[in-house]
Amino acid sequence: MTVTPDGVHDALRAEVAGRAGALWDVALRLHADPEYAFAEHRAAALLGGELESAGLTVRREVAGMPTAFTARSGRGRPAVALLLEYDALPGLGHACGHNLIAAAGVGAALALHTVLGGAHGSVLAVGTPAEEGGGGKAVEVEAGVFDDVDAALMFHPGVHDWARAPLTAQVQYRVGFHGRAAHPTGNPTEGIDALAALVELFNVVYALGRRLPPASHIQGIVTHGGTATNIVPDYAEGRFGLRAATTAELDALTAQLDECAEGVARATGTRAETERVTVRYDHFRDSAVLSERFAGHVSRAGITLTPPVPGVQLGSSDIGNVSSKVPAIHPFVAIMDADGSDHTPEFARAAASPRARTVLTAAAQALACTAADVLLDADLRTAAWARHREGEAT
Repeated sequence: MTVTPDGVHDALRAEVAGRAGALWDVALRLHADPEYAFAEHRAAALLGGELESAGLTVRREVAGMPTAFTARSGRGRPAVALLLEYDALPGLGHACGHNLIAAAGVGAALALHTVLGGAHGSVLAVGTPAEEGGGGKAVEVEAGVFDDVDAALMFHPGVHDWARAPLTAQVQYRVGFHGRAAHPTGNPTEGIDALAALVELFNVVYALGRRLPPASHIQGIVTHGGTATNIVPDYAEGRFGLRAATTAELDALTAQLDECAEGVARATGTRAETERVTVRYDHFRDSAVLSERFAGHVSRAGITLTPPVPGVQLGSSDIGNVSSKVPAIHPFVAIMDADGSDHTPEFARAAASPRARTVLTAAAQALACTAADVLLDADLRTAAWARHREGEAT
């Protein structure tokens, strides 16, 4: 086959179309057997096995995570990574559609392996555990999985057809207050009420929240409030989720939470402890150069991607950490109408619907074609990296 863009694109679309039934079977098997953060053993075995049986070189337990893996076709640079998510939501199953993300990534990787055969660089299918809580991609970034990659590509099923994902930065902190126990009537002046301090922190955080930028917020819950009503609590603890439009703004918000806790501790005579308890998710930095390519390719299936609605945020994801390292895309393709929502039983059902099957094939084809563009077009890679480095400077 002559290596021309149109010829490669046609061959990749045909290859994915020929595998459509098998890819849908993978998606349904994942959907019927949901597994959760860092325990996706059967999903990782299924996906890694599909790729290994086709001739890709599979490494398991990547970055110290039992359910992370990579599957490589070809070698060296240029290199493109296809990201596979496959964890589910406790109680809801695949209510975020990760079964479709995984199957689409596998389909694109297999098509690229068959059509290009590793002759134009390398394709790396990356199994990324625990997107819903734990941040497998963030761990992989720190472990160097993306050090020699030129682009990272994935799609996400949703309720909108959006070319890029407005995803915020987020992190969670534990805040504990240490006081002194006492009997509330027998010797109340001896007690230092840690719970009162925690309640006051909630009040301060509420007041802070009224003057934060629109995309920033702090949401907290009480995780420990004492042991008995006739004991002044000597320890109280809350867990706070912080989000912001950018990673820099999240860092500033984290500093504000720490200042609030210390101020409350001084005012109440308690001692505050603030500890980060989750991996920090960076905000997502879209590679417009590559997102435009994906949008063009998926339009062949009659799917028109538009910019996101201004001011609408759709949560956070560890793809943000990858996008801080390399040019990345995370378009949304709708599998249900815009009056719906992910993380619901309805969305879980939609992830195994006829519409989802159509989207799976279209997304796998568009991912494969976009990946081929990265591998075959040096000017595209240069432009993507230039825009990425411009973002680092802002």
